[in-house]
Amino acid sequence: MKVSYNWLKQYVDLEGITPEDLAERLTRSGIEVESVEARNKGVSKVVIGHVVERSKHPDADKLNVCQVDVGETVRLQIVCGAANVDAGQKVVVSVVGAELPGGLKIKKAKLRGVESQGMICSAKELGLNDKLLPKAQQEGIMVLPEETEVGQDAITYLGLDDYILELGLTPNRSDCLSMLGVAYEVGAILDRPVQLPDAVVEEAAESINGKVEVSIEAAEHCTHYATRLISNIKLGSSPLWMQSRLMAAGIRPISNIVDITNYVMLEMGQPLHAFDYDEVHQGRIVVRLAKDGEKLTTLDDIERTLDGEMLLITDELKPIGIAGVMGGANSEVSDKTTTILLESALFSGKSIRKTAKKLGLRSEASLRFEKEVDPEAVDRALDRAAQLMVELAGGTVAQGKAVDMTSEHKRAQVSLRLSRLNLLLGTTLEAEQVEAILGRLQFRYTRNGEVFEVEVPSRRQDITREVDLVEEVARLHGYDHIPTTLPIGPTTRGGLTDYQSFQRNLRNMLTGAGLYEVSTYSFTNEQIMYDFATLYKETKGIPLSMPMSEERSHLRVNLLPHMLETASYNRNRQNLDVAIFEMGRVFISEEERLTVLPEEKLGLAGLLTGNWTGDHWNSSAEKADFYLVKGVVELVLDNLGIQQVSYRQAENLKGMHPGRTAGLYVQDECVGYLGQVHPELQKKYDLDETFVFQIDLEKLYSYVATMNQYKFLPKYPASTRDLSIVVEEGTSAAALQQVIEEQAGAILEKVELFDVYTGEKIGAGKKSMAFSLVYRSAETTLTDQEVNEAHDRVVQGLAKAYKAELRG
Repeated sequence: MKVSYNWLKQYVDLEGITPEDLAERLTRSGIEVESVEARNKGVSKVVIGHVVERSKHPDADKLNVCQVDVGETVRLQIVCGAANVDAGQKVVVSVVGAELPGGLKIKKAKLRGVESQGMICSAKELGLNDKLLPKAQQEGIMVLPEETEVGQDAITYLGLDDYILELGLTPNRSDCLSMLGVAYEVGAILDRPVQLPDAVVEEAAESINGKVEVSIEAAEHCTHYATRLISNIKLGSSPLWMQSRLMAAGIRPISNIVDITNYVMLEMGQPLHAFDYDEVHQGRIVVRLAKDGEKLTTLDDIERTLDGEMLLITDELKPIGIAGVMGGANSEVSDKTTTILLESALFSGKSIRKTAKKLGLRSEASLRFEKEVDPEAVDRALDRAAQLMVELAGGTVAQGKAVDMTSEHKRAQVSLRLSRLNLLLGTTLEAEQVEAILGRLQFRYTRNGEVFEVEVPSRRQDITREVDLVEEVARLHGYDHIPTTLPIGPTTRGGLTDYQSFQRNLRNMLTGAGLYEVSTYSFTNEQIMYDFATLYKETKGIPLSMPMSEERSHLRVNLLPHMLETASYNRNRQNLDVAIFEMGRVFISEEERLTVLPEEKLGLAGLLTGNWTGDHWNSSAEKADFYLVKGVVELVLDNLGIQQVSYRQAENLKGMHPGRTAGLYVQDECVGYLGQVHPELQKKYDLDETFVFQIDLEKLYSYVATMNQYKFLPKYPASTRDLSIVVEEGTSAAALQQVIEEQAGAILEKVELFDVYTGEKIGAGKKSMAFSLVYRSAETTLTDQEVNEAHDRVVQGLAKAYKAELRG
């Protein structure tokens, strides 16, 4: 809903309240203002002028030389190229020194040798949205009504000194889809009265009886239908003030009759429709459901095929409008129209919503009916529009109305207990404070002790329960004035759970290591979902009953396929160096057609491809490899304090390189894997060498939860020993490290592989591996004898387990 600040001032005194202040107060009270936009796009020093004379430019066929009166003693000579400029017109003139949108400054100039002292402006040049302009103003200069006063400020006259507040309304606040609804809200916030427009209709002696008859056959879809008959209509343009207000609200002016119906709809929230009375057979209106296959050409000249759930307005022979959505072309108001049959009705929101959705035809009227309109505004809006048609179109209103009503509206009565209000809000409001707030809202009430019996105005159909009134009091009292208290209870600690902290720490570690987090779809397709081995039991692909596309037709069972898609997407856009990770859920089920919900498992996956570091003056680029991805995983495990980690060769993991893949084990339980993507898959995704890891976070967390990551700084010195051994070429460093840790015992603080060598000096099928061992006790200084004994056990254990020989 777009609200004109200047229009709003017609109903509520806004003295001392700027548009920005008003937006802030509305937002704080629960009506969000999404933006405040000035209608003036940079216009200054523009006035209303009168073209006294027009003559052809002596040296240019398409230019005119105009003498323009702008209310000063001297007329201005202005050269104008608009085809529609003529003597006698009232126009908008930007004088010398004026500014127009885009920073254009008006200066004295000579055009083909003739001096020009300003510019006669078009509506577009003034920054007005040409899509909202009347057709007559969309080409050429802007021509104003003859009665326009010369010399006055054009900014004020055209309504460019206005501001537009765009409201982001929730579905329950349909009352603010009207200027009066917003006015009531603003009046309550500012504690100022609301001035309602007069709707006094001067009726003629001739009665509507016998000329118009209304009958409602679909009582569930329409409960109130009222009409007025206005004759002697003179179709033309609506006054500029009305056009300006309509354009501010985003509606294009069309003619005085159509503009009046739109204006009253915006003002009161009640949609109206004007029929050409002469096209309504015998003046009889029937409100009924359509027949299946029945057709009607609407005002947009599109033939609509209707069904039995759609509500129609008909005469005795034909449908003439789709109720609450759009009128029919066969009863449209035209230049030949002299008599108007004006409709105001209360249609079912559910019925209008279904019809608009089926036809794909949503209008400003249907938007309001869908959210339910004020039942008591039907007659008021009808009278207000009839009054304006008398004033602005010279109409004559027949005496009385033609009405049919199937049920009467009764205002809701809701009780509000003061004790309950204070309990829910945590406040200590007194009864007098609540009375003042109800008065500002213009809610009638009676009070019996601490209980308020409130009569809810018909415009506020969102208020049906006691808690709704509690919310109203809270809004007007001010959310900022409600005491702040911390939540209490076993499930409201106000902080992260341990598992949430674990996930956050992981993210921080990986981003700190230089990886970027990505978030991919949980939906995938059968062409890629089984490209990699899953960490979980064999699972069936879970199809979606209503997929958004073939590419997103199944729930994913693995994170890695989408990681490769992301890397491929980046590569196709010349971003060849990719280091990413994702923490997300996969969905596991043994059923092809679900009878129970699938298991959701939280996993972590990462991908490295291209260069890890770029070229530098003192170093060369470093490509991602197996040891880099292993280092990233080790960084995470070390920071989590996870111990007894081992890596075991994995040769048959689907999607992974058979010789460059390792399973990740913690205390002999597999929690994930890492390595290079299989060359065939790299080719499928159009990638170079790519390295990935995937970890089951739920398993990993079970080893983190009970571990203390903090240690005292060592008090006693360490003793270092190097160990160089010769073993079979297929022996892994992890296996040797495990034996070293077992044999050395508690005094071994650290063991690290620092050299691997193969060659003729070692022998065929052999390799040399060198480890650095750090011994330290937390209780005392170790003696050489203690260190030597532990070191000897290590040597003997390696010899026994892997026939390791000390290298000479």
